[in-house]
Amino acid sequence: MDLTSVTSFRSARRREDLALAAGETLLGGGTWLYGEPQPRVTGLVDLTTMGWEDLVVTPEGLQIGATCTIATLVAFAQGRHHVTPPAEWAATAAFPDAANALLASFKIWNTATVGGNICRSFAAGAMVSLAAGLDATALIWSPDGGERRTLVADLVTGNGENGLAPGEVLRRIDVPAATLRGRLVLHKIALAELGRSGAVTTGRLDADGGTVFGITAATQRPTVFRYRGIPSAQELADDIAAASGYYTDALGSADWRRGVAIVLAERARRELADGEVRA
Repeated sequence: MDLTSVTSFRSARRREDLALAAGETLLGGGTWLYGEPQPRVTGLVDLTTMGWEDLVVTPEGLQIGATCTIATLVAFAQGRHHVTPPAEWAATAAFPDAANALLASFKIWNTATVGGNICRSFAAGAMVSLAAGLDATALIWSPDGGERRTLVADLVTGNGENGLAPGEVLRRIDVPAATLRGRLVLHKIALAELGRSGAVTTGRLDADGGTVFGITAATQRPTVFRYRGIPSAQELADDIAAASGYYTDALGSADWRRGVAIVLAERARRELADGEVRA
């Protein structure tokens, strides 16, 4: 879509360049920005010229630059990138599943960014699902030159809403090595075969036997449940049924979202319990 109100464009190369003038907005991949009318936007500031590294493997885990594309993240997980995941990072096997939960073709993957998906904060944002399932942390730059960190699951506060203050910029997503060593499974469902996700569930089994289950898309913000071991089917179902934030729109009713979240989470629970991944 043409942004007919835009009269200026500049490339950001230093942190100081990220200070926005009236009417300016940050441009990452632009897949949402160019997908809808933006009558209030008069200027674009390109983040991709900041030179942030896409992916950095450290002893502490994986650093994902906010401008890293979905395609790059998938290539990393599949061993097709010059940066490769350590063999013990079993959870990276679920990265392509998260990418496929996006309402986007592989062509969009080459443009859409991990940070952009998180900052747009839609309930069905698949990178939100992945980050929440892995206890990923957002590194946020403050306009005063400082920075702060928060769990991605806490950064998203509603459907299309987040806790970024004016002038703040998502710099990086940090995924702990401990959660990457866990086993992660992800499932989604939509009313249409190629439709936007109505519910996405993640289940993770860590080395200490603890489990983490995440519900996204079905609830307006990520919902995370933690257990010391693998919960019983009834315990997990009761917790998911009692969660708040289920909503109704054209893509599904609140009751349907609650019901399918229970079904998908139970599928994940069984996979983690028996060590097999079901199609």
